[in-house]
Amino acid sequence: MDERDPGSRIALALDVPDLDTAEALIEKTREHVGTFKVGLELYTAVGPAAVHAVHAAGAKCFLDLKLHDIPATMGRSVARAASMGVAYLTVHGSAGLEALQQANDNAGGTRLLAVTVLTSLDAAALDAIGLSGGPKDAADRLARLAWAAGLRGFVTSAHECSLLRDAFGDAAFLVTPGIRPAGSELGDQKRVMTPADAIRAGADLLVVGRPIRDAEDPAKVATEIARQVELALSQ
Repeated sequence: MDERDPGSRIALALDVPDLDTAEALIEKTREHVGTFKVGLELYTAVGPAAVHAVHAAGAKCFLDLKLHDIPATMGRSVARAASMGVAYLTVHGSAGLEALQQANDNAGGTRLLAVTVLTSLDAAALDAIGLSGGPKDAADRLARLAWAAGLRGFVTSAHECSLLRDAFGDAAFLVTPGIRPAGSELGDQKRVMTPADAIRAGADLLVVGRPIRDAEDPAKVATEIARQVELALSQ
């Protein structure tokens, strides 16, 4: 990652239903976006073709499958994803120590990202599924478990960035979804932050979806977010 290039800090979520729409969005925003995230919706629709489309544009692919399964299946699935040359792949920290170790052993050159607490969950939602202590405590526990398994990348709300940065230092690679420029609709996200504030909080890579995807002019919004990132980096 070129830390001087603001585009290298932005991952655009290709949460679209088909390959044509994804390729059009990549073409419109590639100048200001260094990474494109292929999530469940697009991957379910077209499979590895989505990864190939990102690579064809000369960008990094962030494969966001949030794998969570028994250790053997985790290991084999990670190996298959890594064979496609994706830069990043998500696994759930709650999959447990052995599953995370198997995943890490099979990651090759792909950076694994342990998902801590989804940004759509707040304290009440976590309590309902049996995770006590609120988002910060849950993120800390799951990140420490993943760290013990050998993972050094984490997906976390920007609100937990400083916590994990203090715990793991510069060796941690922090990816923050729930990025919303000032004035944007929150949608189903509960723990959000602006691009500049997330960078200041210690985020390495910002995941931006709807604010760019749903904009009348996606390129214009991507340009503005890159400008905000550049300003935060200069400060």
